[in-house]
Amino acid sequence: MMLDLAHVSAFYGKAQVLHDLSFTVGQGQVVALLGRNGAGKTTLLKTIMQMIAPRPGRVRFQGRDITGWPPHRVARAGLGYVPEERRIFTDLSVLENLEVGRQPKRDGAAHWSTERLFDLFPNLAERRRNRGRELSGGEQQMLAIARTLMGNPSCVLLDEPSEGIAPVIVEDMARAILELRVQGLTVLLSEQNLYFARAVASHALVLDRGSLRFSGSLAELDARPELSAAWLAV
Repeated sequence: MMLDLAHVSAFYGKAQVLHDLSFTVGQGQVVALLGRNGAGKTTLLKTIMQMIAPRPGRVRFQGRDITGWPPHRVARAGLGYVPEERRIFTDLSVLENLEVGRQPKRDGAAHWSTERLFDLFPNLAERRRNRGRELSGGEQQMLAIARTLMGNPSCVLLDEPSEGIAPVIVEDMARAILELRVQGLTVLLSEQNLYFARAVASHALVLDRGSLRFSGSLAELDARPELSAAWLAV
């Protein structure tokens, strides 16, 4: 099992945001974390990365209990995180941004070189010497993902990868995530776009106000339209 969460709750100060969440993500799965704005999706990803301490609860990654680890140690263990705000270095070139993310090869995980990433994201290959601020929003998202892959992770957490980018780039993003799936990478992605989620994921978790309302295959979710109406419709 790649990720295993048991009875995870999380707070901002005294305000509880996540409520007793338990679920697993299998190795090689692409799982969509679905829910409206404010459902707790970003908080859940940050809690898995230990940027927010679970109170109470336990997070296991590849069989190891990582609860309470500092986030940099979690990243070095092979768990990658791409935040919604991307956080690329706008004054550095594409190549320099990728070098910032470089880590040694990791046993049991795909090894990513710059050229391999340029095959995955051809837009970045064409703009390899451009600075981050010269890229479009979609290209910046590609760069944020590529920089995380330079760490050779076993699992990647993606926060809203299709948010605010042009439709043609959304298609490129979907193609890239499907390729990651072929390479055996485990992906947990937060999404509001159900169409995008269907294109890339096999399983879904549905959050509503910090509680888990559904866990299963997307086919099972699609077979129960009342769930989408209750917890995903705008």
